[in-house]
Formats: sequence, structure tokens, C-alpha cells
Amino acid sequence: MTAYRLVDDGSLEVTVADLGATITRVRVPDPAGGWRDVALGFDNEATYLDAGNPYLGATVGRYANRIAGARVVLDGTAYRLDRNEPGACLHGGAGGFHTKTWECIDVDTSSVTFELVSPDGDQGFPGRLTARARYAVTGDRLTVLLTATTDALTVVNLTNHLYVHLGDHGDSVADHVLQVPAVTYLPVDLAGIPLGYTQMVEGTPLDLREGRCLDLLDDSHPDLARSGGLDLSFLLGGLSFLPGGRGMRLAARLEHPASGRFVEVHTNQPALHVYTLNDVTGVPALRDGRRARAHGGVALEAQIPPDAPNQPGLPSPVLRPGELYSSVTTWWFG
Repeated sequence: MTAYRLVDDGSLEVTVADLGATITRVRVPDPAGGWRDVALGFDNEATYLDAGNPYLGATVGRYANRIAGARVVLDGTAYRLDRNEPGACLHGGAGGFHTKTWECIDVDTSSVTFELVSPDGDQGFPGRLTARARYAVTGDRLTVLLTATTDALTVVNLTNHLYVHLGDHGDSVADHVLQVPAVTYLPVDLAGIPLGYTQMVEGTPLDLREGRCLDLLDDSHPDLARSGGLDLSFLLGGLSFLPGGRGMRLAARLEHPASGRFVEVHTNQPALHVYTLNDVTGVPALRDGRRARAHGGVALEAQIPPDAPNQPGLPSPVLRPGELYSSVTTWWFG
């Protein structure tokens, strides 16, 4: 595992490793002096390969999130994927991109680019996919560019699974305020698969448009109680998204009022999946030996919605030869 430290003007320091193209640290200046790490991570490099790692900071794929039945049908041909969850393929399967060592193909003091070639049939997915992940620090911003090309019809959906905690690690994020400017979200079943329709956030505890304290995580609303917190995809701009017109938009703003720290996420992706580390069963000890605790971090995953290959009403994840998949997300830490 080789790690690369990225800095620009001293406003932000990001460490990225070739294993899983993983963000291992995000350090911001602390007004009291020194640096504050706002990313969850491990001390031991080998722990990133532990089966209990909840994808901390990893690039996940070939398809981020869940595909129902671990099965896709493309042009009439069915493909069986790795079923690493009951009833689903999650984050590309047990041997997904988070477990691979990506090749560093370009690096300087403020950016690094990794490449991974996923062969035809990898975790059941068709086509030989060439993926790249570029991380670039500019001032107090981190831009993540994920691209892919294929030699055969396939599906692709990449995202980075960074978990953020802006306060004291080991505490719950219930004292954070989260804003997600989405009018609708995707209700899911007990397996985390979208039910095939959208739900308005208005009148529910999931209305995050003006920002809401994350003490809502213990709310009895069925879409929170199902997973013990947030584990849902919010649609950014509704369903008017068109693959040819991916404009950057605000996806989320997370604040920690006690410290004044915040992070804003802007993306060209149609959805933001928010996960608040609800289940820590089997999760190894985090950095500095801290015990992982439920609601101990927030993952803000810009992506195509879960199960889109099987739900035509959602943005298409299909990639064909000659096309370029491109996902851009910028994180602004302040």
C-alpha cells in the first residue's frame, strides 16, 4: 500500500492510497494550532482489507450501492453478479474496486491519478472496463474525478466512500447539521433496494433542504427506523437528469456548529446517498484505537441511484464502447 500526500497552499492536506484508491486522511488547519483530521480511517494499512471495513474512504465499483438480485439484463442478456449481501450485489461485490491495488499513473504535490483495469467478467460484470480516479487539492477544495471506458456494453457507477466527522471522533454525529437540497428521495425495502417510486421529503424528518440537526437519526419514521439511521438516496434536481447534461450542483452541506467546521459537496451526479454508519458490527478499531460506534461518521456518496440497471425510471448507468463515464465531485472544507 503506497500513500500520497496532497497539498496546495496549506489550507487542506489529503492522503490517498493506491489500495482501493482510498482517501485515508483529510486534514484541515485547527484554529487552536496544528491539524484536525476530519476523515475516518485506520492506523494499520492491512485493516483496509479487513472484511469488516465499511469502505472507509474507498473508491467503490464497478457499481456503487446495491443491485437487486445481483443480476442485470443488457440487450436481452442476463448477467449474474457477485451476491455479497442477501439479495443484492453491494458496491461491486466482495472483490470490488475497493479491494484492488490501483496503478499510480500520474502524481505531483497536489494531485494523483490512479488507473484500474477490470477484466470482462470481473464480479460478473461484462466488458473490460478501464477506470481512473484523480484526486486534486486546490486551496481548501478536493476534487475527485472518476472516469471509465469499456470495450463492451456494461454498467458503471463509481463513487468515493469517504466518511466525515467534523467534531471529536468517537462521538456521534448527532450534533452535526446536514443540508441536502433535494425535493425527493428513494424509499427502500428491508434489503435496501428502492421500491420503484419517489417520495417527497416535505412533511417528513427527511426534509433536509434548509439543514437539520442529525439528532433525527433516532426518529421513528420507517425510512430511518429500517436501518437505524440514514441509508437513503436523495435525488438532486428530481428526475429531470439527462446523461448528456450533467451540471455541477450543491449536493450537501455538513456543519459542526460547536467548532464552526463545515464541508460542502458539489457534484455532477444525479443522486446523493447518505449513510450514517448505522451498523458497526465487526468494524475494526479506527485510528488511534477508537472503537467504531453507530452514527460515528457521515458518508456523502455522489452517484447514480441504487438498482438503476433494473429500474428504467432512474438515470441510466449503461456504458457502451466509445462512450466516457465521468463523475466529478468537489469537497470544500472550511
